Amino acid sequence: MPTAIDCMVGESANRRVLLGFAPARLLHSLSFADVLDEDTGRGYQRRFNPQHSLDFRRYIQKPESSTIPLTFNLRPDAAAAWQLNCLHDRYVRLEIAEGDAKVLSQVDCQHRLGHLSDLSVELPFMCFIGLSEREEMEVFNVINSKARGLSSSLLDFHDAQLSADLGKDRPELFIALHLRHEPRSPWFRQLDLGGTSTSGLSRRASLRTLQKAVKHFLNGTRILSRRPIDEAAQIVLDFWAAVVTVLPEQWARPRKYLLTKGIGVYALMEIAGDIITEAADGQVLDRKYFAATLVDFATDFDWSTNGPLKGLGGEGGVKAAVGIIRDARARTRLKVVSNG
Repeated sequence: MPTAIDCMVGESANRRVLLGFAPARLLHSLSFADVLDEDTGRGYQRRFNPQHSLDFRRYIQKPESSTIPLTFNLRPDAAAAWQLNCLHDRYVRLEIAEGDAKVLSQVDCQHRLGHLSDLSVELPFMCFIGLSEREEMEVFNVINSKARGLSSSLLDFHDAQLSADLGKDRPELFIALHLRHEPRSPWFRQLDLGGTSTSGLSRRASLRTLQKAVKHFLNGTRILSRRPIDEAAQIVLDFWAAVVTVLPEQWARPRKYLLTKGIGVYALMEIAGDIITEAADGQVLDRKYFAATLVDFATDFDWSTNGPLKGLGGEGGVKAAVGIIRDARARTRLKVVSNG
């Protein structure tokens, strides 16, 4: 027997939607959360937070509890599994074929429903009819762009998926994602997007951290006024490849060293800008050049969590860190000149 839920049909602004009520356990059994798979790039939801979901389970069973409607979508690619039958006026019956239970995509309710599979408490819901996955992601972004606890890196990833020309719209995000997706990059699959991953690789920093550091780099160097975005992205990749070449132990042990912590990422991108600004006209800005420049001072600098950058954070901390690193670099260069 198909599952049937009687609803009203209407408009939410310019989108056709269903409005209805159903037991939590039924809505749980009929729906799924399309969590971002960082390995494949499919999906868009944040990773599941069990504590958040359990908190809601405890709350919704209290005598005077309530909630705003859960939000779903009936995707067109699953249309063979569901149909709407008109009853009268604005009333319709949603019928879901037997064996095709999970046809409701959880646009905004995965944590509210996550631990309610056994509860009969009745909940209100609104369901979009026929949004594509891209349209669904756009709605999710509008609903959740200011949500507490939602990863800013996940929202950045959404922006990238929705942008028609990311290199023009958000060049810093274009470059950060290039570093994450390019197999030759030391950041390959090591930037946290806010989804889930089964790759087994340790994620060293967030996408938001790297793209904000890249934005400062772009503003400081004005490199995009002289070079195309693809070339700028390769230069940033080559810089980080040089960092790993010169400081392999510090890169390999992120718990002990600050290279991949926010303070290290921001400061090193500032140093990358310095190196590029100092380069002679016609200098090839590749990994070899960056490595030769970095090795003169970076190997003698204490990048550990107990070193001179210990305890620095925030915008003021970044400025202090950059100043400390620049001083160390200047002293090394003076030593080289005096020894020469």
